[in-house]
Amino acid sequence: MSLETTINQDIKTAMLAKDETSLRSLRAVKSALLLAKTEKGASTEITEDAEIKVLQKLVKQRKESSEIYKTQNREDLYQIEIDEIGVIEKYLPKQLSQEELNTYIKSLIEKLNVSSVKEMGKIMGVANKELAGKADGKAISETIKGILA
Repeated sequence: MSLETTINQDIKTAMLAKDETSLRSLRAVKSALLLAKTEKGASTEITEDAEIKVLQKLVKQRKESSEIYKTQNREDLYQIEIDEIGVIEKYLPKQLSQEELNTYIKSLIEKLNVSSVKEMGKIMGVANKELAGKADGKAISETIKGILA
């Protein structure tokens, strides 16, 4: 079943349950997927990779917003963003733990024979492709820097 179909069914369920947080989050996902499908040059069907990127973008936007709200002492708005992140993340693949990410990056460094931070670009390219949807780019970057430093 496609993500779009799942989202539509979950919107109906959230409406019946009067779950405002889920409903707001799912409508945002549906809107973002619709925009991705109707972008200039996009095909009528959206790929699974593109769906994951859309979801990751939504989560990233909410994380950034929540940080801003937290610094401005707006707990009410901060909590809304955090709740929406929780709903959207249910549709993303399971994220790697920091230990799993460390192990993967160490093996990749050995495989690519990289020894300095100057060659970080080699690792980032491969890691971002292989870990798409499983780890955040920022987390990957910080892990690589930490290991190579």
